Amino acid sequence: MVAANWKNLLILQTSFLGDTVLTLPLIAEVRRRFPVGRLTLLCQPMSRELLQDHPVIDEIIIDDKKRGDRGWQGLRAQAAVLSAKKFTVALTPHKSWRSALMLYLAGIPTRVGFRQSRGWFLFHQRVLRDGARHDVERNLSILEAFGVRPEQCEREIVLPVSPKVQAQVDEKFRALGVLGSKPVFGINPGSVWPTKRWSADGFARLILMLRQKFDCQVVLFGGAEDGAVANEIVEGCDSAATSLVGHMSLRELPAAIGRCRVFISNDSGPMHIAVARRVPTVAVFCATTPALGFYPYSEHAIVVEKQLSCRPCTPHGGRRCPLASEDCIRLIEPEMVLQAVEKLFHRAPPSMDAPVTGFVPEFVTV
Repeated sequence: MVAANWKNLLILQTSFLGDTVLTLPLIAEVRRRFPVGRLTLLCQPMSRELLQDHPVIDEIIIDDKKRGDRGWQGLRAQAAVLSAKKFTVALTPHKSWRSALMLYLAGIPTRVGFRQSRGWFLFHQRVLRDGARHDVERNLSILEAFGVRPEQCEREIVLPVSPKVQAQVDEKFRALGVLGSKPVFGINPGSVWPTKRWSADGFARLILMLRQKFDCQVVLFGGAEDGAVANEIVEGCDSAATSLVGHMSLRELPAAIGRCRVFISNDSGPMHIAVARRVPTVAVFCATTPALGFYPYSEHAIVVEKQLSCRPCTPHGGRRCPLASEDCIRLIEPEMVLQAVEKLFHRAPPSMDAPVTGFVPEFVTV
């Protein structure tokens, strides 16, 4: 067991947005359990925008590793920034060589990471990363270095929204004619990886079914990179959905998703944000599989997937289908997703004030 000085803690997570959201239980547990004086998160720019209002994080440092901070010079410059801040402990669930080397060059006296890290030998304490567990639990297992097991931790993903940001979002909704008496169904059709995206045609057909089945409004979420697919979906459903692409910043996204009665999403960061806001979630898994440990960490969720021997084609999903069939996308029918939406819609919605009782979703595999 490591003895640590918790005066000045750094948590490094420079992976994708969704991975950073899944690190929030670790961040909250460290703050709750140990005498942390100051807690700093090192992350990518998108994660910084999303988490800038989080109450347990004192400071966020950006690592723009794909642009301004890329390469050896960027790594050394970042290490110098960290060194100047005199961190006493560094924890990282990120397994890259760059992350381990940065913490080593910063001279942080207590460094903890995973044995499976490419720079494992640069950590003072190394913890086994169990690939069979959900990523929330894998991240929490970093604390085994201090005698704390994931089962002893509070594992809920919590992403608070400030009243000011919520008011801004509600005003935008009203201006777009969204927020009213009808239930709102949110759809996130994007993903960094193309093979993780369900088809635009599938989403468009689902929207028409939702509008016919429920007296509801349907809104599309996404960043600027999702504009083309959002437009294709809106055209495919004869404008039966409202596109919020370009209308919501990442800072506003949790507040906007929180207004949805049910959220339908690909395997992506917004899916995890919906879970953090306790919104019932239907997750469509195409190239990736829940067994990788990134399924919606909530009993108020349903995963829809097609059973195929070729899945997962890669741990993240690929740029293109290696078999050129896209069966994992093409063979998921809108009727399957609609049934999952109906099931969640007719349950009592979870309350933000009630304790979380379960983290395992329902799986619908055909």
